Amino acid sequence: MSKPLHIFDMDETLVNGDCASLWSAFLVRKGVVTDPDYLATDQALMEQYAKGELDMEEYIVYTLAPITHIPQHEIDSLVDEFVASDILPLVFPEALTLVKSLKESGVACLVISATVTFIVKKVAQAIGIEDALGIELVSKDDCYFNQVTGIATYREGKILRLQQWLTEQTNSFDEIHFYSDSINDLPLCEYADYAYLVNPCERLSAEALKHPEWQIFEWGK
Repeated sequence: MSKPLHIFDMDETLVNGDCASLWSAFLVRKGVVTDPDYLATDQALMEQYAKGELDMEEYIVYTLAPITHIPQHEIDSLVDEFVASDILPLVFPEALTLVKSLKESGVACLVISATVTFIVKKVAQAIGIEDALGIELVSKDDCYFNQVTGIATYREGKILRLQQWLTEQTNSFDEIHFYSDSINDLPLCEYADYAYLVNPCERLSAEALKHPEWQIFEWGK
């Protein structure tokens, strides 16, 4: 009997939006960030991400700079509010149904996202997935610092972090199923035994032409 692992990208896959950009907008709305250029710069960086050209460390340095002085427990409370108010309403109903079905069948699920871990874990848990990997940050004086530690869960880094995670599990898996929308996840789509493209971007759709075995889902439409 097979032992599958179902892995989900988060932004634009489970959630109809990008949690990192939505978090930036939330921080502005809450008055935590007051720089008038913050959201425009965030958007410019995310356009690079969509093209598969983003320097992830540059993005982390810029977008997290305004919160490096805030204690982690305060940030975590803000994330709870953010997930409830801004993210849960955007979760694809199809994602909730699938995750619920997988859990009821005893199938292991994992979220791997190129968003920072303190957001990824909270979103994953709200959707019903306990295991989640995101970009880990250096911690300084009980605050999240805007510096990546370890391997970033971005592009090929998702595969490396997945491999690390697998070595830490008591269970072994013989099938990897992966769901994503983004060209940045092409390496993991090709690494997985089964790939499912959720509302794929134009470039990932083009790559799918080379892989007729990949399934394409249109969620929220």
